[in-house]
Amino acid sequence: MAYLFQEATVVNIIDENDIVKRFFIKVPDEIPFTFKAGQFIMLDLPIDSKYTNRSYSIASAPSNDNIFELCIVLNPNGLGTPYMFKNFEIGSKVMISKVLGKFVLPEVIEHDICFICTGTGIAPLRAQLWDIINRKAPHKNIYMVFGNRWEKDIVYRKEMEDLEKEYPEFKFLPVLSRTNEGWNGKSGYVHAVYEEIFKDRRPAFFFICGWADMLKEARQRIEGMGYDKKAIRFESYD
Repeated sequence: MAYLFQEATVVNIIDENDIVKRFFIKVPDEIPFTFKAGQFIMLDLPIDSKYTNRSYSIASAPSNDNIFELCIVLNPNGLGTPYMFKNFEIGSKVMISKVLGKFVLPEVIEHDICFICTGTGIAPLRAQLWDIINRKAPHKNIYMVFGNRWEKDIVYRKEMEDLEKEYPEFKFLPVLSRTNEGWNGKSGYVHAVYEEIFKDRRPAFFFICGWADMLKEARQRIEGMGYDKKAIRFESYD
């Protein structure tokens, strides 16, 4: 499928950790730009590849400033992210597609929400969380079960901890598969965490994004808990 691309500008870059950068991209003001939290966008990059398009989930909630955020982990064996990490700077021009994807919140949030993610898979779920907050959308409990290998890998950590303090209905649950001395949080993998939270089988929506193996196992386990497939939405980025 051919996509139309338009020029946008990198307006800020934040080094989140040693292998993750946050890129803030602005669409020209004269171009209408809207999206739903959870959707993704494609970048057309000048790389030596048969396929030059790369898809990235938008990590920010919809706003009226025509700026969106991408949270991207470096893949040293790839072509797209090494180019971006080396060449993108404030003022760089980038070709973007229209917004795509159906990984979006229900119109009415009538049940608890469980966000399950690994690595930069938190990006679209962070967008959805902020969208709920910004719109003051009626909701029940919200859980962010966030798996990583090491403590240093927990992107948006302070932001999530601050939101947990401000909103009692929100619970931030980072889980590490590799732990250092001094880690007081949850260890292992995400599956045991959401299975414990929802062992009562109460109605819930599950949104899953991250490593393909995690995503596959989570879908199987949640269905095994008795939840209908319609209660599970997912996005893979492997």
